[in-house]
Amino acid sequence: MFTGVPPIVANATSALAVSPGYLGSTLGFKAELRELPAQRLRREMLIAAIGGVAGALLLLVTPAKLFTGIVPWLLLFATVLFAAGPAIARRAQAASAGGHGLVRWREPGLMAVAIYGGYFNGGLGILLMALYTVAGETRLNTVNALKNLNSLVLSWLSVAAFVLAGAIAWKEGLLMMVAATAGGYFGARWSKSLPVVWVRRGVIVTGLVMSAVFFSRL
Repeated sequence: MFTGVPPIVANATSALAVSPGYLGSTLGFKAELRELPAQRLRREMLIAAIGGVAGALLLLVTPAKLFTGIVPWLLLFATVLFAAGPAIARRAQAASAGGHGLVRWREPGLMAVAIYGGYFNGGLGILLMALYTVAGETRLNTVNALKNLNSLVLSWLSVAAFVLAGAIAWKEGLLMMVAATAGGYFGARWSKSLPVVWVRRGVIVTGLVMSAVFFSRL
């Protein structure tokens, strides 16, 4: 948006730019995915696909002026969600360990999160991890595997919807895709040499500053 791309096209192009990363993340958890029932995986992938496309279509029919007003709130929500991520995970694990896993809400919850992810990707990973933990998944690697797989499905299908709708700024998107892939690779390496608390604070500060900038533009 800072480069002049309209807000809805900017959001769709951003989804394109980060989409390759989901494939690598999913392949990294192949062993965990093979341990899960194939029928459940197919059903949840279908739910994620439907939700991702629904969220993308919802974005495409949202008036640009309305979406511009929503963006700062979505950025703030994603930032707060990231900041609260550890606390959410602890509470979810406690609920699951205490026998209060909300298994019946697993698929409806996945649909709701997938629609959000297709509409606005920020905070998607934390939402999926919280959902699966609350729904009874006790192994972190399994939670990560399901999070990555369904993020891949809903992201790629929502991007496909954006492409078909002509909502991608290709010049900016392809450049961002290369930069995001390189940044993800080097950022992962550099982040390992920094204290986790520094990385988390950096992300939170960036999110709050971005939110404040967009609120100032309303």
